[in-house]
Amino acid sequence: MPSFHNGSVEIAYLDEGEGDPIVLVHGFASTKNVNWVYPGWVSTLTRAGRRVIALDNRGHGESDKLYDPELYHIGTMAGDVRALMDHLGIARADLMGYSMGGRITAYLAAHDPQRLRSAVLGGIGMGLIEGGGPSENVATALEADSLDDVSDPMGRTFRAFADQTRSDRRALAACLRGSRRLMTREETASIPVPVLIAVGTTDDVAGSAHRLGEVIAGSQVLDIPNRDHMRAVGDRVYKDGVTAFLAQRP
Repeated sequence: MPSFHNGSVEIAYLDEGEGDPIVLVHGFASTKNVNWVYPGWVSTLTRAGRRVIALDNRGHGESDKLYDPELYHIGTMAGDVRALMDHLGIARADLMGYSMGGRITAYLAAHDPQRLRSAVLGGIGMGLIEGGGPSENVATALEADSLDDVSDPMGRTFRAFADQTRSDRRALAACLRGSRRLMTREETASIPVPVLIAVGTTDDVAGSAHRLGEVIAGSQVLDIPNRDHMRAVGDRVYKDGVTAFLAQRP
């Protein structure tokens, strides 16, 4: 698996297919494989004639594990995405992020819009501005000796997911504590690139997709029917909606 260094941090990535590039940014406690390869996103997009790049965020997958929350600010992790594009010589690309990856994508769309052709914000709605997703209860759950010691429902969900993905739970706890920065309404409203917001209709983590759509002028909202935060990722409605959205781009 290829990798590159952004400063002292080694970031693993995949780069498959040919055509217009799309960069995929996975969610908290996930990996490029769990979020994008196994659910069929990479094959779907390469079949649609796209070059697909996906990274393991710092602290995740095959990328370096760091234990200082200060090294996981959203702007810092967005810098890893920008550095990957620079490393590959990609001036501008479509970006799709899921959950925390959606936060990273939205940050880049607001602060480096010239690098984005469009942005797909998956698994994130008004939580981008108002919060309400994984918080200290999840960090505590990650640090518990075992899942049996966790009673908080969201904590149990993310702890079980982290165990399933064989993640470095101490690095994830640091990531969660460091990446909590929310975007302001003004910052979010300033996003000038085309945006698709895609959230499961039973997602109790992301916040309202339609309310976020009202903040980002001209954005499109895709409801993923009867899917929660964890199960929306590989849904056919999500894939078809994103493929159609990307096809609208000149």
